[in-house]
Amino acid sequence: MPKDRIILLSDCQAFYASVEKAAHPEYKDKPVAVGDPTRMNGIVLAACPIAKAYGVTTASRVGEAMTKCRDLVVIRPRMSTYIKVSLLISEIYHSYTDLVEAFSIDEQFLDVTGSLSFFGGDLQEVIHSIQQHVMLSTGVWTRVGIGPTKILAKMANNFAKKKDGGIFRLDYDNLDKELWPLPVHEMFMVAGRMSKNFYRMGITTIGDIARMELGEFKRRMRTTMGKQSDIQAEYYWQTARGIDPSPVVTGIRHQIKSVGHGKALRWNLYTRLTEIEVVLLELVIEVCQRARRYRYMGATVSIAVSETDGDKSNSYSRQMTLPEPSSLTHEVAAAAYRLFVDNWTGMPLSRLAISISHLTDDSVMQLTLFDDRIRTYNRERAIDQIKTRYGSRALIRASSLLESGVALERAEQIGGHYK
Repeated sequence: MPKDRIILLSDCQAFYASVEKAAHPEYKDKPVAVGDPTRMNGIVLAACPIAKAYGVTTASRVGEAMTKCRDLVVIRPRMSTYIKVSLLISEIYHSYTDLVEAFSIDEQFLDVTGSLSFFGGDLQEVIHSIQQHVMLSTGVWTRVGIGPTKILAKMANNFAKKKDGGIFRLDYDNLDKELWPLPVHEMFMVAGRMSKNFYRMGITTIGDIARMELGEFKRRMRTTMGKQSDIQAEYYWQTARGIDPSPVVTGIRHQIKSVGHGKALRWNLYTRLTEIEVVLLELVIEVCQRARRYRYMGATVSIAVSETDGDKSNSYSRQMTLPEPSSLTHEVAAAAYRLFVDNWTGMPLSRLAISISHLTDDSVMQLTLFDDRIRTYNRERAIDQIKTRYGSRALIRASSLLESGVALERAEQIGGHYK
């Protein structure tokens, strides 16, 4: 990508907590966290800067957070509200450029290369205008990273979070001064396991990778991680140097490769097969409904299971290929049930996930001698239409009314959190 591109990564500070503080002016000067106040073992989804000053962090336990901060106000999440605010912020960005790409619910890329001159050509003034526009419209403060590529804009945003004005720029002429001295674990897409691999190679800073010849870096990666690591090596080497050819694009960029749903469970409630199979069927129903919405069938069914008895824990995943691609509930459920029963150790479940992959278009369907698959598809699509119009609670299976059912609870949630 040419060096003269001007790409921004705009990030909303403590997004969920900021939305709640804007909705509750009485909490303006109070420490606020978003989580379920009725579940002390639940996690904090977001914490405002005041709460963070007390040591409250994202992903910490609600009970632990309330111990650290006695005055902490814990507000139950409202995911539909956060989505609406995120879409509003996206509309604001689109008033400055037509090249806006969502990176997450609270982060978006903007390419202002072509539109900057329309707003006077002063980049700092345009960014200040964007920040004030978002703040006045939503009450959310944004921090902006600037770079000639998306990867540099993203990493610049980490610096922006520490600046009073919330703005920082990374260019090719200041990488060696600003980015390269940082520890290697602070590089984008480097997590704990990869950090350990780098440390074993004698690589401690981002600059150690950037200054190395690509061939030498690949050789070290092969020695530590095997012969299949060349692609990873090139990715990390380019990231350290700020090389990223991907443009800012609007809309959905990639065809989905799988459709899945998972659910964290209270393990002491899911100790018997009769309780577990209720949740398994509910997850399959959601997976198949979503696949039909996208007009897909899956050839492979996968399960992911986490077990615990309070002391020991165990996790595993298994998959199997169906005789024919399917998004029919009874076919996918039969395969998922068989996978689970064949591999379950008998320990209580703490998480269960179901997915289908190797997707194909459902406009062409393999017929069978003993089942009218087309009729079954039409029936399930009719059910889908009722749920789409009247809500997922409009039609549920009787088993979901059992204590072990979670379908009613999930009907009130988006992405596992309350609407």
